[in-house]
Amino acid sequence: MKRLSTTFVLFFLLLSIPSFSQDKASNIEAKLATAEKQAGYFDFYWDDATGKVYLEIDKLDTEFLYINSLAAGIGSNDIGLDRGQLGDTRIVKFVKTGPKILLVQANYDYRAESDNAAERASVEEAFAQSILWGFKAEKSENGKVIVDATSFLMRDAHGVVQRLASKKQGAYKLDFSRSAMYLPMCKNFPKNTEFEATLTFVGKPKGSLIRSVTPSAEAVTVRQHHSFVELPDDKYEVREFDPRAGYMSVSFQDYASPIGTPLTKRFIRRHRLEKKDPNAKISEAKEPIIYYVDRGAPEPVKSALIEGATWWNQAFEAAGYKDAFQVKEMPDYVDPLDVRYNVIQWVHRSTRGWSYGASVSDPRTGEILKGHVSLGSLRVRQDFLIAQGLLQPYENGTTPDPRLLEMALARLRQLSAHEVGHTIGLVHNFAASTDNRASVMDYPHPYIQLDEDGAMDFSSAYDVGIGNWDKRTIIYGYQDFPKGTAEKTALEAIVKENIKQGFHFVSDSDARPQGGAHPFGHLWDNGKSAVEELVRISKVRAKAMAQFSEKNIPVGAPMANLENVFVPVYLAHRYQVEGAVKLIGGVEYTYAMRGDGQVTNKAVASDKQQEATDALLATLSPDFLAIPEHIIDMIPPRPLAYYRGRELFNNHTAMVFDPLGAAETSAAHTLELMLHPARLARIVEQSMRGKIGFSLGDYLGRIHEATQADSKQGAYSQQLAFLVEKIYVNQLLELAAQENGMQQVKAEALGQISQLEKRYASNTNAHPQYILHQIATFKHNPSAFEPTPTPKMP
Repeated sequence: MKRLSTTFVLFFLLLSIPSFSQDKASNIEAKLATAEKQAGYFDFYWDDATGKVYLEIDKLDTEFLYINSLAAGIGSNDIGLDRGQLGDTRIVKFVKTGPKILLVQANYDYRAESDNAAERASVEEAFAQSILWGFKAEKSENGKVIVDATSFLMRDAHGVVQRLASKKQGAYKLDFSRSAMYLPMCKNFPKNTEFEATLTFVGKPKGSLIRSVTPSAEAVTVRQHHSFVELPDDKYEVREFDPRAGYMSVSFQDYASPIGTPLTKRFIRRHRLEKKDPNAKISEAKEPIIYYVDRGAPEPVKSALIEGATWWNQAFEAAGYKDAFQVKEMPDYVDPLDVRYNVIQWVHRSTRGWSYGASVSDPRTGEILKGHVSLGSLRVRQDFLIAQGLLQPYENGTTPDPRLLEMALARLRQLSAHEVGHTIGLVHNFAASTDNRASVMDYPHPYIQLDEDGAMDFSSAYDVGIGNWDKRTIIYGYQDFPKGTAEKTALEAIVKENIKQGFHFVSDSDARPQGGAHPFGHLWDNGKSAVEELVRISKVRAKAMAQFSEKNIPVGAPMANLENVFVPVYLAHRYQVEGAVKLIGGVEYTYAMRGDGQVTNKAVASDKQQEATDALLATLSPDFLAIPEHIIDMIPPRPLAYYRGRELFNNHTAMVFDPLGAAETSAAHTLELMLHPARLARIVEQSMRGKIGFSLGDYLGRIHEATQADSKQGAYSQQLAFLVEKIYVNQLLELAAQENGMQQVKAEALGQISQLEKRYASNTNAHPQYILHQIATFKHNPSAFEPTPTPKMP
């Protein structure tokens, strides 16, 4: 009887299982029956009653692109979560395992480009993949699966929590109760499916940055976007990367590469562009590249952005295309985050910051599918401010000199072209300024001249049109060769022609001033000679300071605003200092390949290094650092509601304008660059090989001599000289205290410190006693010594 009972129970349970499954299926069927369906690449359903999104997966085991982005941002440049910011681009696929659906990201950094399936599998299994999410199948039939995608779409895919924590703005977490799908941007198209969610992050704010841009910093609400995109077809032809050609690259390890050939393969990033007639010298494109400019950009900004971006058509014409690159105003139906459209967005932040050109590209090939430019709206105001300081633009009261707006718009055109350049695959060329502004991919400082009468001449502030280097890069990346052309040979010929024409090409890491060595690659510089331009811009700076007056601001503006205008005038030499200093211990080199005949490693000539030293030491003289009395007298403390910010000088005098603080900022900038450990180490190396005619001791001695106060100087000049020497001594002590620097650099620094001790041993005046105190503190515990901090650059 007991056995019969057990059998009956088991039979009953077996009967109940399909009944349960049927109930579950009928439940999801009921929900889908009342949900709003959107058909497209992946069909999906919106259930308004529950706020859920149900995704229909009909392409199991089929790879596609998944991109996350930020539709509505936070508005702080320092935090770095901007409207329209693109996130990662991943190749993923849905894989069904029983009741689970896994979203698997393939690892395309390591692969085998082989017809042998076993060889490909051996690499796939050797390196990790990533499962981004796991879904539960709500319904499965006829090869289609329905999943609840709500939690996946309403997670912090863009890393907002992590970014806020890394910027020390507080510990936040996603509050699901204050988050929801954003239906206006949940759309479907034949080749892409788009989702968007409003997400609220709650926490205790700790930083001023998040407080400055949120109405209630305890609740930070943004919108995050998700794109599922069909992979492009296999008709795109990759183009080999060449470090001399000026392109971004996509690279991977190909374990099918024959022994003796490189394991790493590199292709350039570029849009797909093909001529209708590859044999024609000039041909229309099968599909032109079209960029759309943000409808939210006001005039005359919008027209400037369109004009600047359109310059690229000149380069594509040089590559044999007609009207292949077009720029239009964004139509109402275009969503900026829709991967089908290349866009130029006008992005607002609370503070001024970088603009950037990003893209969505196929990780397998480097094919750019979407260009996405973000232009910071406050940048145009900075150029307006620079021009405002160089002129007396409000002589008539409130109507500014028209040259202010003209220069600001000229910069916008150049900036638009520059950032678009990144989105078509190009890297920076920071040596272009030495080749008569050969590229918009450089960072240009406004080139303001003094005419024969000594007046400011703005006629060449910024260049107009695309540069010759830019044309050469587009020819390399986009020229459509006729069938039968040996492409590798043709590309090498293009690069050799670049070399023959004398173009210089220096990109990011080689152009940075801290420790940088290249004599031509600089940011924000002008002219063929960095030294000559430093001398020239110093004269423009002196002229601007001499004529600086209340006419630099409009009638009715607080007089304290004169400091805002004065800062870029006083620091007009800043970036040219960064260019000139790289000649000291400088090395001329190129991204040479064997057999191309380019310079590989050549020390800058000794006389050129001495000229650079002279020009830089001139920026440390009291005459250069002194602010005219009439300017100091004009600038009062900030009035009510006009607070000090990071674009003003850091000062030691509380609310009162501090001329010594401004001088300290400028002098510290020059000395920190002149005394960079890597630069000094190169002087040692070049001197020992007889490449230059001075030693590191000679170099440091020249700096020390230039920082000495003269008893005949007035009190202001003496204080400036004392200030510069204090900075110099602190820099020497920091060099001597460094743990990992070149030993000879430390030795020379100690030698200079010893000479200072002897010089000031019996001097009881305040300045020498400060020097001796710093040295004694260092000697007591060198490893714990911390130099007196100098004010940060505005």
